[in-house]
Amino acid sequence: MRKIITKAALKAMQAKELLKSAKGENFVDSGIKILIAVVIGALLLGGLYALFGDVILPTLNQKVTDMFNFAG
Repeated sequence: MRKIITKAALKAMQAKELLKSAKGENFVDSGIKILIAVVIGALLLGGLYALFGDVILPTLNQKVTDMFNFAG
Protein backbone atom coordinates (compact mmCIF):
# COMPACT_ATOMS: atom_id res chain seq x y z
CA MET A 1 0.00 0.00 0.00
CA ARG A 2 2.87 2.32 0.77
CA LYS A 3 4.28 1.84 -2.77
CA ILE A 4 0.97 2.91 -4.31
CA ILE A 5 0.80 6.03 -2.15
CA THR A 6 4.41 6.88 -3.01
CA LYS A 7 3.78 6.44 -6.75
CA ALA A 8 0.61 8.53 -6.56
CA ALA A 9 2.45 11.30 -4.72
CA LEU A 10 5.26 11.18 -7.28
CA LYS A 11 2.80 11.44 -10.18
CA ALA A 12 1.05 14.34 -8.45
CA MET A 13 4.35 16.18 -8.05
CA GLN A 14 5.24 15.53 -11.71
CA ALA A 15 1.85 16.85 -12.82
CA LYS A 16 2.30 19.94 -10.65
CA GLU A 17 5.73 20.62 -12.17
CA LEU A 18 4.37 20.20 -15.69
CA LEU A 19 1.59 22.68 -15.00
CA LYS A 20 4.06 25.20 -13.56
CA SER A 21 6.44 24.76 -16.49
CA ALA A 22 6.40 27.54 -19.09
CA LYS A 23 8.47 25.78 -21.73
CA GLY A 24 7.12 24.74 -25.11
CA GLU A 25 4.88 26.49 -27.56
CA ASN A 26 1.40 27.65 -26.83
CA PHE A 27 -1.52 26.93 -29.11
CA VAL A 28 -2.00 30.64 -29.78
CA ASP A 29 1.59 31.06 -30.96
CA SER A 30 1.28 28.12 -33.33
CA GLY A 31 -2.03 29.39 -34.64
CA ILE A 32 -0.60 32.84 -35.34
CA LYS A 33 2.38 31.34 -37.17
CA ILE A 34 0.08 29.22 -39.35
CA LEU A 35 -2.16 32.20 -40.06
CA ILE A 36 0.81 34.36 -41.09
CA ALA A 37 2.11 31.62 -43.38
CA VAL A 38 -1.30 31.24 -45.05
CA VAL A 39 -1.67 34.99 -45.58
CA ILE A 40 1.83 35.36 -47.04
CA GLY A 41 1.26 32.36 -49.31
CA ALA A 42 -2.04 33.78 -50.54
CA LEU A 43 -0.40 37.14 -51.28
CA LEU A 44 2.40 35.46 -53.24
CA LEU A 45 -0.02 33.35 -55.25
CA GLY A 46 -2.22 36.37 -55.94
CA GLY A 47 0.79 38.35 -57.13
CA LEU A 48 1.96 35.55 -59.41
CA TYR A 49 -1.56 35.12 -60.81
CA ALA A 50 -1.78 38.85 -61.56
CA LEU A 51 1.70 38.87 -63.10
CA PHE A 52 0.96 35.94 -65.37
CA GLY A 53 -2.48 37.25 -66.34
CA ASP A 54 -1.45 40.83 -67.12
CA VAL A 55 2.16 40.64 -68.30
CA ILE A 56 3.43 37.22 -69.27
CA LEU A 57 0.50 35.56 -71.06
CA PRO A 58 -0.42 38.48 -73.35
CA THR A 59 3.23 38.85 -74.36
CA LEU A 60 3.50 35.12 -74.95
CA ASN A 61 0.32 35.10 -77.04
CA GLN A 62 1.62 38.00 -79.15
CA LYS A 63 4.97 36.29 -79.74
CA VAL A 64 3.34 33.00 -80.76
CA THR A 65 0.97 34.85 -83.11
CA ASP A 66 3.88 36.76 -84.65
CA MET A 67 5.83 33.53 -85.10
CA PHE A 68 3.02 31.81 -87.01
CA ASN A 69 2.22 34.92 -89.09
CA PHE A 70 5.76 35.03 -90.43
CA ALA A 71 5.59 36.15 -94.05
CA GLY A 72 9.24 35.89 -94.98
